[in-house]
Amino acid sequence: MDHGPGAHHRLHEAGYQATDVTHFLASHYHYDHIMDYPRPVLTRWDQGGDKVSPLKVYGPDPLHEINEGFIGESGVFALDIAARTESPASIAVYCARGGVGDRPRPNPDLTQFAPGEVIEGKDWVIKVGPARHVQPSLNCLSYRVETDEGVVVYSGDNGGVYQPFIDFAKGADVLIHMNHFLSGTELTPEYRQMSVSHLDNAETAKQAEVGMLVLTHFLPMLDKTGVKERMVTEMFDIYDGPMVLGEDLMQIPLKTDALEAAD
Repeated sequence: MDHGPGAHHRLHEAGYQATDVTHFLASHYHYDHIMDYPRPVLTRWDQGGDKVSPLKVYGPDPLHEINEGFIGESGVFALDIAARTESPASIAVYCARGGVGDRPRPNPDLTQFAPGEVIEGKDWVIKVGPARHVQPSLNCLSYRVETDEGVVVYSGDNGGVYQPFIDFAKGADVLIHMNHFLSGTELTPEYRQMSVSHLDNAETAKQAEVGMLVLTHFLPMLDKTGVKERMVTEMFDIYDGPMVLGEDLMQIPLKTDALEAAD
């Protein structure tokens, strides 16, 4: 879900390859959420020969235009793709990786959708939900992943205390939520509505009755000595459930009774 600058490098550090990824979901098209989008698309296509299926890509309108801007015939990576599909040396690499015949262009399977729609997998369901961020400049979504093991809600970028999102996140085992800045330091009231602060986040988790709150998307101000400790203390006055301050490569259990095992 989302793939901002450096995310693909972290994917490798976590022990995965682009060919392991089958689905990509974009919450919205700010650069810090899609800068690395071309990497799983192109790397999966390049390294998988013709033995892997196209990456399934989901996102809000205008997904097709975003994809075209990256890998279309006039896109940012058009010259790279032309070289890999036309150069004899590149064709040799393609054949060595199991490819047969002419090399096709990358062609991810695109699905553009809106809140209320559903993606179904073998043992999971992903529901598409609302997010309040920078509409109407960008369409913004949240996601709810439901499995037999538990339910995870990813807020994307979502501001303020937003009742439609609270209803969507109700009862989730894990809520992963943007926690951009400290309440009271917002530039304007509108800014607080579009980019959530810590007390609003705690209120959202409380009203949604989630099992665990995972905080992400911090501004640098939160890394100052003592600030995160103060922030969490103030949030506990509102939401008294388990809270995790997200870090790169962190693994988080779905159930709170296994929280002490998080690494």
